[in-house]
Order: sequence, then C-alpha cells, then structure tokens
Amino acid sequence: MYEAAVFYSFGAVLVLSGLLVITARNPVHGVLFLVLAFFTAAAIWLLLRAEFLAIALVVVYVGAVMVLFLFVVMMLDINLERIREGFWKNLWLALAVGLIMVAEMVFVIAGRYFDVTASTPRVLPPDYSNTRELGRILYTDYAFAFEIAAVVLLVAIIAAISLTVRSRKDSRYQDPAAQVRARREDRVRLVSMPSEKE
Repeated sequence: MYEAAVFYSFGAVLVLSGLLVITARNPVHGVLFLVLAFFTAAAIWLLLRAEFLAIALVVVYVGAVMVLFLFVVMMLDINLERIREGFWKNLWLALAVGLIMVAEMVFVIAGRYFDVTASTPRVLPPDYSNTRELGRILYTDYAFAFEIAAVVLLVAIIAAISLTVRSRKDSRYQDPAAQVRARREDRVRLVSMPSEKE
C-alpha cells in the first residue's frame, strides 16, 4: 500500500513536470522542469528495483545532457515570439501524434492486464542482478540495434559540430610552429637604465 502511494505520487509529479516542460514560456524553466521529470522517473525506476537504470538516468541525462541543454538554451539568443508563431498552425498535428502515442500506451498496458501468462510473477534466484541481466540482453539479443544507435549518435554529434562551427575574425589561434621558432631576442628586450641617485 505504501509503495503504491509513493508510486502514484511520483507519477503525478512526473506528469505535471512533463506538462510544464511543454507549456513553460521561458526555455530555461522548461529545461529545469525536464530535470525534475528525469529525477522523478529515476525515483520510479528505483521503486521498480532497477537501480542501474535509475542511476544511469540521473548521471547521463541530468548530469550531462540536461546541463548541456541548459547551457545551450542560456547562451543562444532565442526569439520566443518567432517560436510561438507556428503553435496554432501545428496544434492539430501535435494532438494527432499525442493521441496515437496515448493509444499505443493503452494497448500495451491493456495487453499486460488481460494476458494471463504475463501477469504471473517470475521467481528470481537469490544472486539475481538486474545490471548483469540488462547487459546480457543488450549485448546479445539487441546487439545490432545497440550498434545502430551508437552510429546514429555519432552521426548526430558530427552533424551538430559541423553545423555550429563558424570561422570568426576576432578568434585567436595558436600556431605551434611559430611558438617553436620563437627566440629570446624577439620576445625580451634588455634596456640599460642608469641607477637613480638621491
């Protein structure tokens, strides 16, 4: 009973923070609400006894990806009025995609509740480790999909770097060859000055 109450409270916070992500007027506030959503999802993973996934969610997404998002949102000069111009025009498409996603989730949950074989709990051995089981499934059954995801992420990183690299005139670059050729006479000038007399 206590575990169900904690689950539903975390679920309510997760749904509320997810709604605030897409309705926040300030992009920085939207990113912070997304951080809250990730922390709440990690707490739900802990309730489901998937400790590795919870820690990975906090470390990878909150510790790296969301900090990067926050810096990008704060450093970019985002024109909020221009972003809101196409909101009403694309609202019907967004509602259709949202309804399709809700229908898919309902079908998945309904299949779990109406299937007798899926509802019976599986007895786990005493030395069971969800981290080891996750690694075994990931690198055996889903190895090809894992490699495809790695290639897609690599292409996304290269595309992001190539899209943002610009040559600026006021940037200063170091020339190692010029630094090696530097001599003391070119950098230091000795000036002989008479000593001061009282």
